[in-house]
Order: sequence, then structure tokens, then C-alpha cells
Amino acid sequence: MSLLLLVVSALHILILILLFVATLDKSWWTLPEKESLNLWYDCTWNTTTQTWACSNVSENGWLKAVQVLMVLSLILCCLSFILFMFQLYTMRRGGLFYATGLCQLCTSAAVFSGALIYALHAEEILKKHPPGGSFGYCFALAWVAFPLALVSGIIYIHLRKRE
Repeated sequence: MSLLLLVVSALHILILILLFVATLDKSWWTLPEKESLNLWYDCTWNTTTQTWACSNVSENGWLKAVQVLMVLSLILCCLSFILFMFQLYTMRRGGLFYATGLCQLCTSAAVFSGALIYALHAEEILKKHPPGGSFGYCFALAWVAFPLALVSGIIYIHLRKRE
């Protein structure tokens, strides 16, 4: 049982790390000229000064929805980990981790919704930038975190506390 708890905790921490990097790092969209766009800033490489020049992102409503959903997924994932630890030490033997599982499933839904909105409305979000480019690694990390959070939520729902 302790090995299973260790694996579940490690999976949850991995999901938290993926969500933090996906939400806060600078590569949701990359353009050919070393330009990198994230959820919070547009960063352009200045070749004359050899520095990054960053400005605030556009006021696009779709981008705001993605920002809210990714921050919500982080909050829910942190809350579900805290709830798991609380339930682990206070729940009676034989109990199920329903609350933790439900919270983790909501995390999965928030990540899925945020990444899907970004994928479907990328043209509207990026309309002030030159055409071309591709999705960055932070976008891919969000898509990797989605199934992991989904599986984690299902595991929590079926996990029983044993001695």
C-alpha cells in the first residue's frame, strides 16, 4: 500500500510541475524569428542588443479564458493534493478518496478546456503577430497534463485507505 501511495503522490507532483511550467513559462506559441508568446507576455528577441523585449499580451477574451482556466487548474491541483494529504491522515480505514478524485477530475477538465480554447482560437489570439509559427512546448505540456490528471482523478476515486 505504501508503494501505491508513493506512486500516486509522485504522479500528482508530476502533474503539478507540468501545470506550473505550462502556465508560467514562455512558449505557448513560437514564431520563426525566435519570438515566443505565452499566456502573459509577448517576448521578442532583439538582435541588436541581444536581449528579450517583452510586452503584455493582447486583451483578447479567448486568451483571458485560457489564462483563467490554467490558473484554476493549478489551484484545483494544489487543493486536491492538500486534500489528499488531509484525507490520508484523518480518514477512517476503508474510506475512499472521493473529494480528492473529484477535485483532480475538475483539474483535468480545466486543463482540457484551456488547451482546447487556445488550439481552436489561436488565429484570433495571435492576430497582431505575423503568420507562421507553431505551438510551443508549454502548449504540449498542458496536453500531457490533461490525461495524467484524468487518470490520477480516476485512481483517487477507486483508491481505498488501508492500514
